[in-house]
Amino acid sequence: MKKLAKSIKRVGLIGNSEKVSCSSLIAKAARLISRSGRRVYCDATTARMAGLKTGVLPDAASLAQEVDLLLVFGGDGTMLRAASEIAGSRTPILGINVGGLGFLTAVSSNEMVRALRQIWSGDFSLESRALIDVTGRCCGRLIQKCALNDFVVSRGIVSRLITLEVSVDGEPLTAYRCDGLIISSPTGSTAYSLSAGGAVVYPTANVFEITPICPHTLSNRSVIVSLDSKIQIRVVNPKPETILSADGQGVSEMTAGDTVIIQRSRNSVRLLHLDGSSFFDTLRRKLHWSGANV
Repeated sequence: MKKLAKSIKRVGLIGNSEKVSCSSLIAKAARLISRSGRRVYCDATTARMAGLKTGVLPDAASLAQEVDLLLVFGGDGTMLRAASEIAGSRTPILGINVGGLGFLTAVSSNEMVRALRQIWSGDFSLESRALIDVTGRCCGRLIQKCALNDFVVSRGIVSRLITLEVSVDGEPLTAYRCDGLIISSPTGSTAYSLSAGGAVVYPTANVFEITPICPHTLSNRSVIVSLDSKIQIRVVNPKPETILSADGQGVSEMTAGDTVIIQRSRNSVRLLHLDGSSFFDTLRRKLHWSGANV
């Protein structure tokens, strides 16, 4: 990636305005990037938070059009929002973790200086990650949304089971009685799906994972299907309240008869990985897997 490194002349910065520690880290990154002879850009919210004056653009989508690399400061939620906003852009993203677990924010804040040196030296690779789309009609209105991690259909605040009929490519799978259902991309397998008992999926595998949340039938387990499949979910029960969310953000309420289809998006995002890092290494560190011989 030595040749690509030389083409990185403009670097965009996006931060989580709710994390106070982001502001000083972003300001430090801006200084380091400027000293390397590269130009710094950021969205308007990040500029206000970090006190940056130059290269200000209104939002992440317009920022991605102007820069050669995006650095995203925060947690996985910040990365998910950025990925959704710049969907379809070829601009690579690197996440700087400020706070929690962080599977997508691969670089810890105290490793940022070293990470920038590696980028300038070309010691990195790029990886394309699939986005997923949901379309359908909920409560009488058309909805369309993309996500990087997952879509979830779940009950609201009332502690009662909901019933969801699921089919894959037109063939009935089952009717789940459960607290909810997670349809995750390979990237999203280590998020909500993992917490609900789903499998860990390698992030470039071409599969969906269908994981029920607290199913009434204990034999219901995660189902893996092709990423080229169309997964249809139909809400059976009029009550309790049923919610559709994308990457943890509410999209719409759903009622009896409402149907959505989830499928692979035509868009994707590109993540930057530093040499010396790997998905399995991340699993070992983040999930504290030690084993007998590692």
